[in-house]
Amino acid sequence: MRHKILTAACLTAGLALVTGCSAASTADSASGGSTLTYLTFETPSLTASFWDASIANAQKTVPGLTVKKLVSPDTDRDAYAKQLQASGQFPDLLQSITPSTFATAGLLKPYDQSWVDANFLLPQGNAYKGKVYIPPTNSQIIPEVFYNKKLFAKAGITSAPKTWSDFMADCAKLKKAGVTPVELGGGDPFSASMPLVGVLSADVLGKDPHWLQERYAGKVHFTDPNVETAVAKYRTMVKNGYFEDGALGVKYADSITNFTSGKTAMYMMGSWFLGSVPKDHADDFGAFLTPTDDGSTVVPFAVGGSMAISAKTKDQEKATAFAQAWSVDPANLKTLIEGDGAFPMLKGKTLADYNVNVTQVFRDSYAYVTNQNSKVSAIGWATNDDAMPSGLNDAFYAASQALFTSDDIHGQLAKLDAAWDAATK
Repeated sequence: MRHKILTAACLTAGLALVTGCSAASTADSASGGSTLTYLTFETPSLTASFWDASIANAQKTVPGLTVKKLVSPDTDRDAYAKQLQASGQFPDLLQSITPSTFATAGLLKPYDQSWVDANFLLPQGNAYKGKVYIPPTNSQIIPEVFYNKKLFAKAGITSAPKTWSDFMADCAKLKKAGVTPVELGGGDPFSASMPLVGVLSADVLGKDPHWLQERYAGKVHFTDPNVETAVAKYRTMVKNGYFEDGALGVKYADSITNFTSGKTAMYMMGSWFLGSVPKDHADDFGAFLTPTDDGSTVVPFAVGGSMAISAKTKDQEKATAFAQAWSVDPANLKTLIEGDGAFPMLKGKTLADYNVNVTQVFRDSYAYVTNQNSKVSAIGWATNDDAMPSGLNDAFYAASQALFTSDDIHGQLAKLDAAWDAATK
């Protein structure tokens, strides 16, 4: 899980706070018991009952521990955790936050590296400055391009495109056949950004995997010609009418319905969408990666994780034991796999070990994770050293929405450069 994803964490807004806000851990010295607070979130897949059951299971492994659940009132858990911290109520445990936002302030405790090495396929997958603050339990591809095979056939398209020119030709065929080529939930900022995440990850990071680190060093910029060329691809899609009319007004939840009901042929979205593929006609759907000019495979990859541990908690031992137990519980991964499209990253396990029922498009997508290929950080979604500075994701989302109606590519990217420079002073 991640960020606002790295699983479907960013999928549902307006969540109600279901417990009190007090986030101070307590310890009962007489009984040896402790009460810790745990910041979580809820989505249609990760429901209140899921969190309650997963907490209860992990709690059983830590005698004398009581865990109180806090639910973020909106999709921005980082912002909510900051509010709690400012009022002296920073949680003891925090689910799927962005580590760099808090580790630099000394608020998080890193996990023991030997435990991480022993349990996960990519131990350093989401490490920040060499330390692991959230266990790398799962991963996502952000985005994939999901497609409706029946609508492709209606337009005379027999296979998924390999190159960008193939992709554009297929979009033209679909439009000519009276089919909206690409769904865009432009009414929600993160959803509006998916085409840009795709082209920038493929064209910019695909050619220079260290681009984000070079941006921190001031060696590259968003206004560089190669970045502007990639963004121009998105503008071409807009100007050619490859998105539905009024796409900026389509909410994320409606974009899922539009695509799964056959109103549009393709959907650029994080692999968490796999949890929304209709089970009764799952074979109608396939997936491919954002095509590159030369047809090379570039996987925009993000390693997610479970919970961070507060460096300020009064019972580090029990907090760590609970976090470790929760993070390697196969039952939690089963829910994330089936409902959230998460790709499991525990060592020594296959999909069969989780007793999951997944679609063929899930298996095909998971192959991108397990196969040898070019994996790069999905821009804007990494939780490791490639994470963008605090506040830049919002600026990136705003640029994505603005570029739907504006040809001023240079101007919008200059704003991103200015925001980056201001955030890293």
